[in-house]
Amino acid sequence: MSKTPIDYAKVGLKCGLEIHQQLNVNSKLFCSCPPDLFKEDPEITFLRRLRPTQSELGQVDPAAFFEFQKGVKILYEANRKSSCLVEMDEEPPHPINLAAVEVVLTASLMMNMQPVDEVHVMRKTVIDGSNTTGFQRTTIIALDGWIKVGDKTIPMQAASLEEDAARKTGTQDEGKTIRYRIDRLGIPLIEVATAPVIYSPQEAQEVAFAIGRILRDTGKVMRGLGTIRQDLNVSIPNGALIEIKGVQELELISTVVEYEVQRQLGLIAIKEELAKRGITPESLKPDFADVTAIFKDTKSKVIRKAVDKKQTVLAVKLAGFAGLTGHELMPNFRFGSELSDRAKFWGRVGGIFHTDEILANYGITTEEVATLRKAVDAAEGDAVVFVADTAENTQDALKAVVDRCQEACTCIPQETRTAKDDGTTRYMRPRPGAARMYPETDIPPQPITAELVEKVQAHLPEPADKKLTRLIKQYGLNEKLAKQLIDSEYIGLFEETAKTSGVQASTVAAFLTETVKALQRDGIHTSHVSDEQISAIFKAVGAGELAKEALADVFTWLSKNEGKNLQDAITALGLKMFTEADLVPIIDRIVVANKQQIEKLGKNAFGMLMGAAMKEVRGKANPELVGKLLRERLK
Repeated sequence: MSKTPIDYAKVGLKCGLEIHQQLNVNSKLFCSCPPDLFKEDPEITFLRRLRPTQSELGQVDPAAFFEFQKGVKILYEANRKSSCLVEMDEEPPHPINLAAVEVVLTASLMMNMQPVDEVHVMRKTVIDGSNTTGFQRTTIIALDGWIKVGDKTIPMQAASLEEDAARKTGTQDEGKTIRYRIDRLGIPLIEVATAPVIYSPQEAQEVAFAIGRILRDTGKVMRGLGTIRQDLNVSIPNGALIEIKGVQELELISTVVEYEVQRQLGLIAIKEELAKRGITPESLKPDFADVTAIFKDTKSKVIRKAVDKKQTVLAVKLAGFAGLTGHELMPNFRFGSELSDRAKFWGRVGGIFHTDEILANYGITTEEVATLRKAVDAAEGDAVVFVADTAENTQDALKAVVDRCQEACTCIPQETRTAKDDGTTRYMRPRPGAARMYPETDIPPQPITAELVEKVQAHLPEPADKKLTRLIKQYGLNEKLAKQLIDSEYIGLFEETAKTSGVQASTVAAFLTETVKALQRDGIHTSHVSDEQISAIFKAVGAGELAKEALADVFTWLSKNEGKNLQDAITALGLKMFTEADLVPIIDRIVVANKQQIEKLGKNAFGMLMGAAMKEVRGKANPELVGKLLRERLK
């Protein structure tokens, strides 16, 4: 792939953001269940099957109809502490959670939006089984606002309140049954949408950062992995509007946008090359050849497994596509990967093979490839795709491949993609149609009164610029540390800890910003350590029960041992603090061992002795106490 920097203004990139974040309120959106996830085995399971229904306009979602045809079932898992009959769709939803409405209203006013007069709940069709009802409940709280990001004004289209989806835990029965836990289903989410006025990957990241800071300033959003999801709508001229869902790391946003632009430019180049080669949609035929016999003695483990199970190997010729299925669109993602994603979605196969890849890596011989090409009448300029699975799945998979190649001749298809951890994306599903939304009939409208708006307006959180000035003045922080705190997820915890722990504010601030970021870079899951645990660590330091040098070690241990507490960490790490009586013989031994150096250096030996002592007792002794004892011995 070319490494030439992309001129995004010349390319004509447009991007809009949809930021979703869980709210930290006392219950779910439409029942009184707590918003807690469970880790133990489920107490309740029940089985459902997806059935497509017509919208009010008589339309049926094609992806939902496909899932129905494949006979997909959903096994839902529940725990009585975190779910009830509302999540199971056995009881109507309760009235909307007004505390959640107030949080969204607060964030909306901070983004200069206009609240609606009444909250009307809508149903948004969901086709993947992540909601027991087949739809997600959502409602608009405010419209038409703006925020400033640098010197630019970013229009904010809407702020909505909606219920989170169930969380997928796996599949069984060869993918015919999907398992979901419904503990997350119904947790309140705020959704904030910008206008598509973002014109570079870096700007997208900066806008998402600014919105995230406003949401954190409310003090009512959850933090940690899985609590925030950033969706991107990316388009370029002659390309397509692509929705990318599920970017969880802020730092990935610019990479995701950059890679999507690369992908669309690569697809445009393929379309132009196909035109030069005279390839049209009509050139591509769904003429599938059963080539199972060619592989009856194959050494390919993947194909051998299918053949041994009496499954089918099916192949199709892609006229004029030689060299193009191997064309790289994103790092480690080729047009063949695009075809494979479609085959996996529509055919439920593990993947495909194509003749632009090095098939010897999969144990497929040149003789097998030559025989395969002959079987589908492939000329030198043609590519061949083949797949091994059940007869039905291979048919569906190759039909999806041909359909995608026909699209490649004329357009870049609009679709929904999901983000991966490296910033690349994969096909998720077709873009939903216009008839996806319809009214919720079980929940009456909820007025947003002028009195409520005035009440919320009067108690809006402190703006970031005023907070910066206050942090510097109140806690004696330098400007850099204060800015890092404001930009972090820990600002509220910092203020509480600095006031109550007895630890110097700058020490707390440096740990919650610089140290935590360093731990994240080292692969530590910092979100696994709760605010309560962090607060307990600092209180132990303030009480002299733990050395501040042990902060990172204790934090890291707790992140790897969920469900354990501070005392468990201190015991496991052997960090029980030395008393003065414990330290005296250690100090005496160090002084005796360095007698000659002390006679030579006198009082100047203190630094050397302090270093030796702290190396031995680091994490288990108060440095002030060690220094006091050393000075006494030096006298």
